[in-house]
This record gives sequence, C-alpha cells and structure tokens, in this order.
Amino acid sequence: MEESLPITILISVTVVAGIAAQVLAGYFHIPSIVLLLLFGILLGRDGLGFLDPSLLGVGLEVVVSLSVALILFEGGLNLQLGELKEVSSSLRNLVTLGVLITLMGAGITAHWLSEFPWPIAFLYASLVVVTGPTVINPLLKQIGVERQVSTLLEGEGVFIDPIGAILATIVLHFVLNVNVEPLILVKSLVLRLGIGVAIGVSGGWLLSQILKQDRFLSQELKNLVVLASVWGLFSFAQVLRSESGLVVAVIMGIVLKASNLSSEPLLRQFNEQLSILANSVLFILLAADLSIASVFALGWGSVLTVIVLMLIVRPVDILISTWNEGLKWQQQLFLSWVAPRGIVAASLASLFAVSLTKQGINGGDSIKALVFLTIIITVFFQGLTAPWIASLLNLRLTTQIDRECSQLASDDVKMQEDEEIISPVS
Repeated sequence: MEESLPITILISVTVVAGIAAQVLAGYFHIPSIVLLLLFGILLGRDGLGFLDPSLLGVGLEVVVSLSVALILFEGGLNLQLGELKEVSSSLRNLVTLGVLITLMGAGITAHWLSEFPWPIAFLYASLVVVTGPTVINPLLKQIGVERQVSTLLEGEGVFIDPIGAILATIVLHFVLNVNVEPLILVKSLVLRLGIGVAIGVSGGWLLSQILKQDRFLSQELKNLVVLASVWGLFSFAQVLRSESGLVVAVIMGIVLKASNLSSEPLLRQFNEQLSILANSVLFILLAADLSIASVFALGWGSVLTVIVLMLIVRPVDILISTWNEGLKWQQQLFLSWVAPRGIVAASLASLFAVSLTKQGINGGDSIKALVFLTIIITVFFQGLTAPWIASLLNLRLTTQIDRECSQLASDDVKMQEDEEIISPVS
C-alpha cells in the first residue's frame, strides 16, 4: 500500500486540479485549457513539485492513448452531419490541402527561425497541423459564432486530429529510418486510414444495432458498452497499425451520430463528461511534465516561429482552402485567427520526445518544448481574444439575432404605416 501511495496521490491531485480548473474557467468565462496549463505547470516538476508524472512510467502513454481515443470519439459524436454539407468542400480542403500547407509552412519556418534540422523541423510541423475539438468546441459555445463558421471549425478539429496524428507518426518513422522510400510512407498513410475507416464503420454499425436492444440493455449499461467498444476497437486497430485507432474513434462517433439512436442525448452527455475528465487529466499531467527551462532555451526564434504560424501560415491555409466557397471576408478572417492547438499535439509531442530519446536522437525535448510553446501562445492569444474578434466582425449569434429582431420590428412598423396610409383611401 505504501509503495502505491505516491501514484494514488498523483492521480488524486491531478483530478482535483483538473476539475477545479474546469470550474474556474466556466466561472470566469475563459478557455479551460488556459487554467489547465497554468495549474499543471504550477504543480509540476518546475513548479511546486506536487506532481511527478514520471511515477506512472509507461502507464502515462496508456493514459494518453485511451484518453485521446475518448476525446476524438466524443468529437465525432457531436458533429452536426447535416450542417457539414454546407461547408463540405471547404472542410475537405482544410483537412487535405490545408494540412500540406501547414506542414510545409511550419516546417520551413521552424528550420529557418528555430534553427531545427530539417527532419526535426518537419516533425514539429506534423504535430501542429492539428487544432483540436477539445479547445475549439468549448470556445465556440462560449462566444456563440454563426453556424457556418462554427461548423467548419468543429469539423476541422475532429477530422484533422486523426489525420495529423497519422501524418506525425509517419514523419517520426521517417526521422527514425531516414532511408525509407517516400512511396512506402504514402502506402503506410493510406493503409492506416483504410484500416481505421473499415473498423470504425463496421464497429460503429454493429454497436448501433446493439444499442437499439432496449429490452435487456439499460441506459447505464449502454453507456458502458459504448466505452468498452470504443476502447476495444481502438486497441484492436492499434495492434494492426499504430495510430489507425484514432481514425476508428472518430468514425465510430460519426456512425453512431448518423444512426439516430433514441438514447443519443444521454449517450452524448455521458461521453462529454468522460471527455472533460480525460482532457483535464491529460493537460495537467503533460503540463506538469514540461521542463520550463527547455521552453526558455528555445529563444526568440521559436516565438517568431509560432507568430509566423499564426499570422502567415494559417491565413494562407484558410484563403486557399476556402477560395470561391462563398465565405465572406469576415468569416475567413475569423477562421484565420482561431486555430488553437490542443491535447493531440501535446500528447503526441510527449510520446515522440520519449521515442527520439530512446533512439539516441537529439531534438525530442526541443520539439516538445516548441509544441507546448505553440499551444500556450495560440491558446492565450487566440482563445482569449476570439470573443472580441467575433464581435468586431459581427459574427456572434447574439449580434445577428439583435439585428434580425431589429429588422423585423422595422418591417412591422413600416407595414403599420402603410396600412394607415391605405385605410383612409379605401
């Protein structure tokens, strides 16, 4: 019992700190990731020293993998499929062409400004192509952006996470095995996507049929059946091909959403609560394990790298991906500004740092530090200013509703005046 006490305290303090950060973020109306990062750093090894994630050993990797699977499944389950049709071509461009634009732009910038070797620079770039539904979705709910913009951002966050994770894994394999032919890497990408989609669709359909059996499945049991299925199929796919499980999680969520289950609202509520817990625990643990000295050691070049990523690479990505798609310039500008990085980038950076260190390759700590610097800067600047930017661009739903109500009232007054004019004549 005494040997396990430090780990027990670690988990307990992490959960308490994570939920406290969520509560305070809701009270002050700020993105929860801001307080999660602050709490994690404050309680971590370079802060007060209350949390030492290294006590978990390889268990930290297990926690990261299963938590990310839950988060991605919840993101797929919350996708509004009907509304995606309005932005389908823009979304397709963002998760294909946009990924390549971000990969090339971030890689070149990290090499020139942060002075990373080319392989390490593109490994960093592959980690920051993702945005993340756990950061974007709560932010959009808080500020109430118009539906077309929010649907595009939510869809990008959900779909780009598994694609980015697979891309990052392939780039890591290239860094660890520099003699691998590019064609083999492309085949590996297609194979992972194919395995993920096949297992996700078949597993999601079978799960939906099971959930329709109300006679012997209570609602509480349905929720647990879903949890077991997601983790089970995620692990099965990971055995076949690493990172294909992330695709499985997203596709299963989408398939269940499309099945129109009567229990979907309660199922979504349960998974949303699990996702909040997983997100809280992950950010606290990963931030606690971050070396602040390694972040400061990056220098101003790395700060400029993140600024270029925000102010040049992202706007170019949006401009090209949404070209001739019917979006107003205000919508494009908001899409260009809001791209905070989240838990997938943080978790993969932490895992990759370990992989590089084991192989005796320098740069693992630097990549992790730069990814966390990217998360911190994008979340603080974009997350905290997004409500103000949305209001400035007249994209908030409250502003639009006020304008529409005002227009309707004006039309009613005009109709009354017309009736008064017509009445004496008649």
